Amino acid sequence: MAVSETIVREFFELHGFFVRQQRKHIAPKREDDEVDFYVHNPGGPTDENEVPFVLESADDLKHLTRAVVVVKAWHTEVFTQAVLAHAPEMFRFAGPETFARATHAFGGPGPLTKILVVPALPTAGDARQQSIDVLRAKGIDAVIAFRTMLSDLIDHIEVNRNYQKSDLLQIIRILKNYDLFAAPQLELFKMPKQKPRRKGKAKT
Repeated sequence: MAVSETIVREFFELHGFFVRQQRKHIAPKREDDEVDFYVHNPGGPTDENEVPFVLESADDLKHLTRAVVVVKAWHTEVFTQAVLAHAPEMFRFAGPETFARATHAFGGPGPLTKILVVPALPTAGDARQQSIDVLRAKGIDAVIAFRTMLSDLIDHIEVNRNYQKSDLLQIIRILKNYDLFAAPQLELFKMPKQKPRRKGKAKT
């Protein structure tokens, strides 16, 4: 869990957010509804603003001012409708008491977005929309996938910089230096290999 939370922290800090971790101890079950992070965008809008439900780019983050973030690092799971139906505890943080705690944490009232960090949503249209509908109905305002955050971090890390103050960023830098990250955008345009032509029998 610590690595997953580090990914989330580095991602938001990369984009200029102030990040406060709610706790550093392992919470007992009665505290499952607590948030993992409070994040504040000093350059965000000052009033209520429509936030894209699936946060997929830096442009989407510009709509955020203040948010509570809960991290669900179930990296082998896709958050389908069936998975969500059997995990009601993940939605407890979206209750009205969150606003009271967030108001105290941020030092006053203001716009608040409840963000759930997930491993992945379904890719198929209908299944994806069903999961989104369930999450919205439970009070979630936005979701962001680990793949989105990791891809963004990899893209922004520069090989010629030393990130010795962050183990995560330094590891990404080293892997990037040795070309151990594939370039998915290049894979999309890779030409298929042509099958060798069969030589016909020589005419006699």
